[in-house]
Amino acid sequence: MIVACTIIAVACVAMSLLALSLGDYPLTIPEVVSALFGDQGFATTVVTQWRAPRVVAGLVFGAALGLSGALFQTLTDNPLGSPDVIGFSTGSYTGVLIVTTLGATSAASTSVAAVVAGIITALVIYVLAWRGGMQGFRLIVVGIAATAMLTAINTFLLLRMRTEVAMSASIWGAGTLSLVSWAKLTFALPAAALLVACTVLLARPLRQLELGNDTALAHGTRVESSRLAILVVGVGLVAVVTAAVGPIAFISLSAPQVARRLARSAGIPLLTSAFTGALLLVGADVVAQHLTTNPIPVGIVTIVIGGAYLLALLFREARSL
Repeated sequence: MIVACTIIAVACVAMSLLALSLGDYPLTIPEVVSALFGDQGFATTVVTQWRAPRVVAGLVFGAALGLSGALFQTLTDNPLGSPDVIGFSTGSYTGVLIVTTLGATSAASTSVAAVVAGIITALVIYVLAWRGGMQGFRLIVVGIAATAMLTAINTFLLLRMRTEVAMSASIWGAGTLSLVSWAKLTFALPAAALLVACTVLLARPLRQLELGNDTALAHGTRVESSRLAILVVGVGLVAVVTAAVGPIAFISLSAPQVARRLARSAGIPLLTSAFTGALLLVGADVVAQHLTTNPIPVGIVTIVIGGAYLLALLFREARSL
């Protein structure tokens, strides 16, 4: 697992340097390093002020999505137990659309709306899935139904907006890093750091829950309260990303399973999932910016990645029958 983490971390650094070097003002990798650690005039401005916020956002938000997916897939014991499949990402997006419809478009209002709406969505799904305890399969089924309902609500809200606002919200709703700046990251980065710290604290009860309810109880773990805490932290990770750059799909779904195979571990490794999510999102953003005819939202690229992952998963399951 340590070897896998090290390799993926090095790949993240390499991909970040590549992303910092590409653009209308191309730079070599040594020029990027010099611009990061010294005053190289215009090159330093390009790297540290124009490109670095986007790359940092890709790394942090990718890691947050990877961690969130790892939490939910472990909690549900299902590779489809992802916050974008269950509906939590869609719920956060609904909250942002509601405050946008009401005319509140500041970063603070959208951030609070995304977090609150995501947590409310999670609690409603949790209550609806409760039957003397929370079962992973029931949570996924209820979550898929909630996603369908919330998607319809989001479409209705978009149709009620002014045309220019609806177009902007639709582009943002695809998930994009193009509008990221240091100023827009002032809330997201500390919030993500706090939630990552909470994830570290929840790692032990999460591993106990993997052993089953009876074993976890025997080891002194409060099963339902631990599940609820993991649920809230996982939703918080997704909501922070959604508030800042929109709902980015399928990173949470694919990163934990890729990390599990790379680490060759029985369970889903949290740290490796975080590094894998960061690598996938930064890599997808490089593709979205530089390997298409025109720049496109990174969420479109991640959907393609997620679709390929789902096809591979279905193919593997079909062969195992």
